[in-house]
Amino acid sequence: MTAVFAPGEHYEYRDGTLYCENVNLAALAREFGTPLYVYSKASILENFQTYQRALEDIDHKICYAVKANSNIAVLSLLAKAGANFDIVSAGELARVLKAGGNPAGVVFSGVGKTEEEIRYALINDVGTFNIESVQELDRLESLARALNKKPRIYIRVNPDVDAHTHPHISTGLQSNKFGVSPRRGFELFCKAKQSDSLIPAGIDCHIGSQLTDYAPYFEACEKLLDMLTHLRDAGIELEDIDFGGGVGVSYRGESIPPLTQLVNGLKTRLTAAGFGHLRLVFEPGRSIVAASGVLMSEVQYIKKGPSRNFAVLDAGMTDLIRPALYDAWMPIVPVEEKIRERLVYDVVGPVCESSDRFDTDRELLIGQGDLVAIGMAGAYAMSMSSRYNSRPRAAEILVNADQAHVIRRREQFEDLWALESLE
Repeated sequence: MTAVFAPGEHYEYRDGTLYCENVNLAALAREFGTPLYVYSKASILENFQTYQRALEDIDHKICYAVKANSNIAVLSLLAKAGANFDIVSAGELARVLKAGGNPAGVVFSGVGKTEEEIRYALINDVGTFNIESVQELDRLESLARALNKKPRIYIRVNPDVDAHTHPHISTGLQSNKFGVSPRRGFELFCKAKQSDSLIPAGIDCHIGSQLTDYAPYFEACEKLLDMLTHLRDAGIELEDIDFGGGVGVSYRGESIPPLTQLVNGLKTRLTAAGFGHLRLVFEPGRSIVAASGVLMSEVQYIKKGPSRNFAVLDAGMTDLIRPALYDAWMPIVPVEEKIRERLVYDVVGPVCESSDRFDTDRELLIGQGDLVAIGMAGAYAMSMSSRYNSRPRAAEILVNADQAHVIRRREQFEDLWALESLE
């Protein structure tokens, strides 16, 4: 048989069996069961180092977006490699601290920070808060004064730029809940400048996720430059400009421009406008971890119907919700190449929802009992999993060369009700 393509970086077929680095995935599934998440350490580090190399000649800060994959082993790996972190909740901050991340390098984003979350972040000396409303600015100022803290702040500006991505992951339009208009942002900077409890340090924008074209970044940059000019004229000088995350990955052969193209394009525009001294801040998530991971699953049943064939897996939308939520296309490949009838399947899970499917009309060579790997599953996969239908969540494995480490055990039934009581 002709080998099918591997589902991510550091995955390849050897003698008809899929390997992650030097670990046989079929053997791994037999040892730890399915559904099973597997990540390549080498892939994660190489993708992070791509950012480091692209930015090495520029004053910069790389803040990994914890929401993409929040396992503390992944966070610890990146912290040791020099990453800072972008968080959107107190829980994510707790994970960063547990993993050994430096709170001074954390950017706390998110539109709905509670008093308790802000207080927790201030007590733990989080370096920067991303402000998205006047009420949030007031809340942070009040709490900072009460705790005798003086945090750095960014103002997140909504540049009204269409990122040409899925509507559910578009964040830079006026119709989105994120950020403030440039006019309101200017007002917030002026207000923060008068505060003795806040340090206006930077301007921020995040226009969307899974961008495969950098033109929207450059459009957003031009709008931020206009605002920076007005701020400078008003005597407000900043240190940082944060372009968020959003750099896409190739799920199905999309061409992704080199990261240096984005960095150089932004730097050229900033320098030409007299803001080349600003530190560039990025918040990558998907582009660091997506290609590192696969979700392995076993085919439970092959259902051949009059109009559709169904391959029913033991993994479902509770394990990986991206296809159900975004109609996301993800690689699906057999872990072991076998002589099978080539059929077109709807690849579905066991959850009692019609949206519980990984794809429709997918041509595959699989049979009952076979293992499949759903690729590009290192980002927005396990971190978005749930216990719907009282399904225990999957185990996670981190592969390092020829070693496989359990970084999250498979949940047991007792874990489902561990926080509950009969009365």
